[in-house]
Amino acid sequence: MTMTILGAGFSGKAIGALASARFPVYGTTRSQQKFAALESAGIRPLLFDGERISDDLAVALSETTALVQSISPDKHGDGFLRLIPSLKAVMPRLQWVGYLSTIGVYGDHKGEWVDESAAPTPLSNRSRERVLAENQWIDAGAVDAIPVALLRLSGIYGPGRNPFVNLDNGTARRLVKKDQVFNRIRVEDIARASLFLMDRKSGGAFNVTDHMPSPSQDVVAYAAQLMGVAIPPDIAFETAELSPMQRSFYGENKRVGNARIRELGFEFLYQDYLISMDQLWKDGVWRG
Repeated sequence: MTMTILGAGFSGKAIGALASARFPVYGTTRSQQKFAALESAGIRPLLFDGERISDDLAVALSETTALVQSISPDKHGDGFLRLIPSLKAVMPRLQWVGYLSTIGVYGDHKGEWVDESAAPTPLSNRSRERVLAENQWIDAGAVDAIPVALLRLSGIYGPGRNPFVNLDNGTARRLVKKDQVFNRIRVEDIARASLFLMDRKSGGAFNVTDHMPSPSQDVVAYAAQLMGVAIPPDIAFETAELSPMQRSFYGENKRVGNARIRELGFEFLYQDYLISMDQLWKDGVWRG
C-alpha cells in the first residue's frame, strides 16, 4: 500500500501519521515551511499549489493505492480532478479514495436528526461546493470502478485545537443561541475512520461524527471546569460580533447520526465531548 494525501493539514496530517506506521505516505502542502512538521508525522512532503502536478507528485501518484483528498473545492468543484484525465490515468494502482467532506451538505434540519439517507440540501456556498465536489468524485470513481468514500465530518478538534487552547489564550467565548446544537469529531477518530474504510474498500457517504450533538457553550463550560478557571460569560448570538462565516454556522441546526459506519464495525474512541475533553486534559495533550 502507498497513500497520498492531498492537503496534509490538521486532518490530513493525522491520517498520515496513523497510516505511516503501516506503509509509505505522501502528503502535499503549499508551503515548504511545513515540510518538517509533515516529516515528523512520518509523511513524505510534496509541494502542490493546486494548479499543476509536479514531476515529484506525478511519481507519488503513480505509486498510490489509496488517495485522501482534503483540499477544499471552489465554485467549479474539485480542483485536483480538473488537472487529470481520469483517476487511473495518473494512479494506475489506485484501489480506494477517501474524500473529506462536511456535514454542512445536509443544511438546516431545525435541530432534528439526520443521517446519510437524507438528500443534501446545502445552504452556504461552501457547502454547495462540497456537494458538487462529492458528486464529481463519485462520478470519477465510477468511471474506473474505484470505491470513493465521502467522509462527512463535523466540527474538527483535537490536540492543539480545542476549547482548552482558547481558554488559555483568552479567545474562548460562550455564544448562546436557543436550542442550537453542533456535532464534533476528534481528529484522531477521523484518521481511524479513514483507515477503517480504506481497509474495507468501502464507498459511499459516511457521517464521521460524535454521538452527542451539544450546545457549544456547554463544551466551553466543561473545559473551564476541568481547567479550574472561570467560565466565560454568556454572549447572546443575536448581539455577538461574528464574521459572516461564523454567523453562517449558526444558520444550520441539526443532530447528525453516525450509525452507518458503526454498523460496519467501527468504534469511536471519543464518542462524545465529555470523554474526549477528559482525555485531552488528564493526559496533558491539549496543547498539541
